[in-house]
Amino acid sequence: MIRIITATVFSAFAFVTVAISAPAPNAVVEEAVALLAERLDGRKDELTTDKQALYALIDDILLPRFDREYAAALVLGQHWRTASDEQRQRFIEAFYQAILHRYAEGILEYEQDRVQVLPFRGDASKQRTMVKTLVKLDDGSKAEVNYALVNRNGRWLLFDVTIEGVSYVRNFRAELDSEIRTTSLAKVIERLESEAGIATDG
Repeated sequence: MIRIITATVFSAFAFVTVAISAPAPNAVVEEAVALLAERLDGRKDELTTDKQALYALIDDILLPRFDREYAAALVLGQHWRTASDEQRQRFIEAFYQAILHRYAEGILEYEQDRVQVLPFRGDASKQRTMVKTLVKLDDGSKAEVNYALVNRNGRWLLFDVTIEGVSYVRNFRAELDSEIRTTSLAKVIERLESEAGIATDG
């Protein structure tokens, strides 16, 4: 179940995008679902054995379409306010790369016909909104997967995903807050950089 949901999560992480004249947020996700299926078509076997190609496929589309700084600031919470500019920039990159590496394999189990984008009930005139979907699981049941988006100058960018009531941002914030208090922000950044394979001078 988790792998199926993770695949759907990355469909939004990697492909939520709009033009300057932004369509309704649910249309953005619908487009994303179709685009992911197109990009994976005929390549799953190849990408299963070529992790770098998998990361590159996701990164090529995810990087300009995911609000990395906003997500990173929400995840760090109060620690963001006390972090230096250098620590903030390193955390943004390390966190982004770490989640990409951690969840990339789940995308290979993505199936477009499992995803149902529900009619939009939010207010698209506000800066932040939510798009709700249902993901069909192997046992026939459905899981709620909701995507939080922020409007940046007419472009909707993804910054959080909530699966069955559990927010990725809140989960990571609790996890990293505990680790930072036990060690330090510097140590957490170093761990994430190591996990993501980011080379550092130190």
